[in-house]
Amino acid sequence: MFLLKKLLAALILPPTGPLLLAFLGLWLTRARSRRWQHGGRLLAAFSLLGLFVLSLPIVGNGLLASLEPAPPIARSDLAKAQAIVVLGGGTYYGAPEYGGDTVGRATLERLRYGARLARESRLPLLVTGGAPFGGRPEAELMRDALEHDFGVKVRWIEAASRDTAENASLSASMLKAAGIARIALVSHGWHLPRAIPLFQKQGLEVIPAPTAFTTASPSRMEDLLPRDLNRSRQALNEYLGQLYNRLKD
Repeated sequence: MFLLKKLLAALILPPTGPLLLAFLGLWLTRARSRRWQHGGRLLAAFSLLGLFVLSLPIVGNGLLASLEPAPPIARSDLAKAQAIVVLGGGTYYGAPEYGGDTVGRATLERLRYGARLARESRLPLLVTGGAPFGGRPEAELMRDALEHDFGVKVRWIEAASRDTAENASLSASMLKAAGIARIALVSHGWHLPRAIPLFQKQGLEVIPAPTAFTTASPSRMEDLLPRDLNRSRQALNEYLGQLYNRLKD
């Protein structure tokens, strides 16, 4: 199921999804019916136009910002938590400067904020992330970065999960065994709307601790030029994940 979800998402999300629709439109222009030919031209044109629009940074930033309703965590809210949970966000495979796999950029952003919260609150830390594509589990890489680069100890390591849903279920088992019922959940602001309900479903009380906000990025002239599809793709992936979770429930 994990690989099937990844495959379907890859086929639906840009650039593959719009390109497939554009190719379908071009194929329809060869039909005998003029109506089908006209429809094919429209489909191809709108698919390519959509791909162009989604590649505009101002559009990608807007889509990600729409997923970031939670404000930064307040100290008073952090004081209510019993533990801090940091979600993995990807691996930097075969990093030559580190002699092997290490945490990716998104994970590093989350770890930096998690380390800061842990130092401020002295709360125990749990890191979560497996190795769905092989290599060392992400949680082990996260522990290494926190302890060696940030000087923060990790209490629990959940290293078997493959996605956010498994992050939640497997982490909850470890936390409940330790008597933890209320957590501060660290991830990107755009990821938390999908992650929080999954942890709540496991019976945990969740205090959002978002980081790496896109809403703080200043607008520039370059944002009006097509040069970055990743932000739009990430936002659409989150909306697709939220829809999947609702349908699954």
